[in-house]
Amino acid sequence: MNYIDNAATIRKGEELDTARIQEFINDSIPGLNGTLQINQFPKGHSNLTYLLTSGDREFVLRRPPFGRKAKSAHDMSREYRILKALRPVYRYCPEPFIYSDDETIMGCPFYIMERIKGVILRRDFPANLILTPSQVKELYQKVLSIQYELHTIDYSSIGLENLGKPDGYVKRQVTGWSERYRAAKTPDAPDAEKVMTWLEDHMPADSKKPGIIHNDFKLDNIVLDESNPLNVVGVLDWEMATIGDPLMDLGSSLAYWIQNNDHPDMQAIRMMPTNAEGAPTREELTGLYSELSGRKINNFSFYYCFGLFRLSVIAQQIYYRYYHGQTKDERFKAMIFGVHVLENAARRIVESE
Repeated sequence: MNYIDNAATIRKGEELDTARIQEFINDSIPGLNGTLQINQFPKGHSNLTYLLTSGDREFVLRRPPFGRKAKSAHDMSREYRILKALRPVYRYCPEPFIYSDDETIMGCPFYIMERIKGVILRRDFPANLILTPSQVKELYQKVLSIQYELHTIDYSSIGLENLGKPDGYVKRQVTGWSERYRAAKTPDAPDAEKVMTWLEDHMPADSKKPGIIHNDFKLDNIVLDESNPLNVVGVLDWEMATIGDPLMDLGSSLAYWIQNNDHPDMQAIRMMPTNAEGAPTREELTGLYSELSGRKINNFSFYYCFGLFRLSVIAQQIYYRYYHGQTKDERFKAMIFGVHVLENAARRIVESE
């Protein structure tokens, strides 16, 4: 099927030493044969993801981006440890095979995991993937239930009790993302002080039922079965997972959820087919989460506003790297437009409350 998510030619400046990596994986993974081929998955703006093909075996390699970065960011060992612990209890995780901090291989820590091959939804459904409105609704409700399933895992029983600190989580998030925005602000970025002040003034109490939260749970991190696209077979990109308030995770997810009645500027930055006929609205998904969890959600405007602001900070941090010449990736140039759109959307919530 030609709507499978495929790797492509490696971007200039992000090449890897094929011979060195072949030597490493041949020593580390038994039974490999054939010449190693490396391609790159073209999507994503943070950690870099490559497809390794050796004979009839396929793997995925994850490494930090090239260029300067915060020491605490892009922690490959942490991401590997999360997958190692979660895989036995959450079948949607890729199986991690090996982690290395040997910088003689590619100058940074990295890890190798299984490739979960399947369909990944981008801006619109592929032309030859036809789902009825009821199937779209079923799929999107299933994705939400899989997110809720993650939130219910007993993290202490799988050794992840030290993954994060649930006490004070909301306050740390609001304060931390505000600080990151101010640190990454460029002269062409919006002020955002009104939004940051509102979030500071409207923080809810800590969740009484904290859980494992993915922190980037969205449709283009979901892998669908190529033979049955209504079946979810994988959840990708675990670099920001932690222990925290599940509603913060839901708010961050629904910041990506652009529907047909949203502002035209939001339509312009839509990255996934959340506006497809049959797609539940943000309100409907919030209601479904409330039913699944038994948790009343009376202040979702806070979580959604936080999600929008957080997404604007991520976009601004990416744009900051481009603005200051730390990357030449032309995809990053347009990020400043998204920062303005998301800040405007967050401010509309603030001004309507």
